Amino acid sequence: MIEAMHLLRAFDRQLHRIGIDGYLLLLLGTVGLATLLPARGTAASVASDSVSVAVGLLFFLYGARLSPREALAGARHWRLHLLILGSTFVLFPLLGEATRLLPSAVLAPQLATGVLFLTLLSSTVQSSIAFTSMARGNVAAAICAATFSSLVGIVLTPLLAAWLLADAAGVQISGQQILDIVLQLLVPFALGQLLRRWVAPWLRRHRWLTILVDRGSILLIVYTAFSEGVTEGIWSRVTIGQLLWLAAICLAMLTLVLLFTGTVSRRLGFSRADRITAQFCGSKKSLANGLPLATILFPAAAVGMAVLPLMLFHQLQLMVCTVLARHWGRQPDPAADHGQE
Repeated sequence: MIEAMHLLRAFDRQLHRIGIDGYLLLLLGTVGLATLLPARGTAASVASDSVSVAVGLLFFLYGARLSPREALAGARHWRLHLLILGSTFVLFPLLGEATRLLPSAVLAPQLATGVLFLTLLSSTVQSSIAFTSMARGNVAAAICAATFSSLVGIVLTPLLAAWLLADAAGVQISGQQILDIVLQLLVPFALGQLLRRWVAPWLRRHRWLTILVDRGSILLIVYTAFSEGVTEGIWSRVTIGQLLWLAAICLAMLTLVLLFTGTVSRRLGFSRADRITAQFCGSKKSLANGLPLATILFPAAAVGMAVLPLMLFHQLQLMVCTVLARHWGRQPDPAADHGQE
């Protein structure tokens, strides 16, 4: 297993050298596999049960990996964190609500629900930190900001979903769904936090396991969701024109948020490093957190359509932020900027 992970990492590094994200290829390949060979009958039931186990394990590992002390250490950057949280949990949902005003010919109701859902999610952790580092931003603040966003999102995203998605087509927030969220996400996370003292050192020595569960669970969720979608005729319900409109809407939202975080951070007098952190942490949406939650909130037949906007937005944010990070990284970084808040 470890040797296989080393081979996959080496292959991924080779792809990165030519500008290709290997994991994005795996995601697209998983969608293709589900389209050609969807899980049906008993296989679908096994896949669904496997998703539940994988999601619980994933959030247990999140709890074991996140250090409360590390999160609290960044509290002194309160203006930066407020901007990022405001962008993530206020501006994004407002933009999501605005997209529901678009005519159904532009954005079908089920896709509109998916767009609103993605706007309720927390920021990413890994890519936010990676892009901040690439752009020579405040990496320590990015770690804290992304951690805060993940911790807040575990509680706030389901609450926002219960409020804003309650009247969406196919979504009914029930007591059973709230219990599922608690049992499948919060309980494993809390257990990971409780056992972190003993588990974290072992995880640091076996990082391949965290990577395998993190990325493997997402691929499993994508396969299961799109298998169900294919059996329900997802691709017959989405036209090329609708996909292009969806891509344009996702790109427009991402652009508006990047402009907002950049402009506000500049007006607040943030250092160059902190402006970079605000843009990259405030503009991301977590695929890793969104997909498990979608399997709980949406009926099985609606999951594929609901997560399609999130998957598209995820790929667009990676591509746009890669270009932006390289742009920031090439710019001169005056020494006077460092250390300012």
